[in-house]
Amino acid sequence: MTEQQIADNFEKVRTEIAEAEQKSGRAAGSVRLCAVSKFHPAQDVIAAMHAGQVLFGENRVQEAYDKFGLVREAVQTQPQLHIIGSLQTNKVKKAVSISSCIQSVDREPLLAEIERQCARIGKTIEIFFEIHTGEDTKSGYTDTDELFASAEHCASGMYPHIVPRGLMTMAPFTREEKPVREAFSSVRKLKEELGVRFPSLRIQELSMGMSQDFAIAVEEGSTMVRIGTALFGERPAAL
Repeated sequence: MTEQQIADNFEKVRTEIAEAEQKSGRAAGSVRLCAVSKFHPAQDVIAAMHAGQVLFGENRVQEAYDKFGLVREAVQTQPQLHIIGSLQTNKVKKAVSISSCIQSVDREPLLAEIERQCARIGKTIEIFFEIHTGEDTKSGYTDTDELFASAEHCASGMYPHIVPRGLMTMAPFTREEKPVREAFSSVRKLKEELGVRFPSLRIQELSMGMSQDFAIAVEEGSTMVRIGTALFGERPAAL
């Protein structure tokens, strides 16, 4: 895909997000675009940055480490990188070294390892709690008691280098609107409950919606949509 095609795709998607905001009565600019660059090469990320994109999401830590090393050497404005894929504890050291946020926190041991690695290098990192709402992924908290326990530990100061910012989910992959909308709605309500229980955490973000369902996500309160295919085209073979 050429740089111009990528630029055109970004313009189209941004217009669609703006239309979804307007339709939902949301303020213009209230939904951020996270460009998912998994399996796409560094030159595609650079083309996206030339089109004004700064925030990117990557699933695989090693791929992101190699790719964004090249990107950062090639551009003046530095990209903002979020890790959005399932994260193994043995990948945390590298993940915290390259990212500003880990959106896929789904268990207490992962929180503990993120804290350990951030403390080691003196870095504070933002995180989203991932909530399981779809059968096509095994990632995410499924037990609200476990989620509340993790949130309580963060609020108590157990993890001083971690700043919870929001919730993330991947809705069921289906053409039926009802289960998708219900998934997004349930996560929005969970965010509201966390806000009441743990106001000091200031959990305000909802990372919900991808290429096929982001308009519904915006209607249900998403503040960040994760879009890849509509921007970069179909994923090439794994790097």
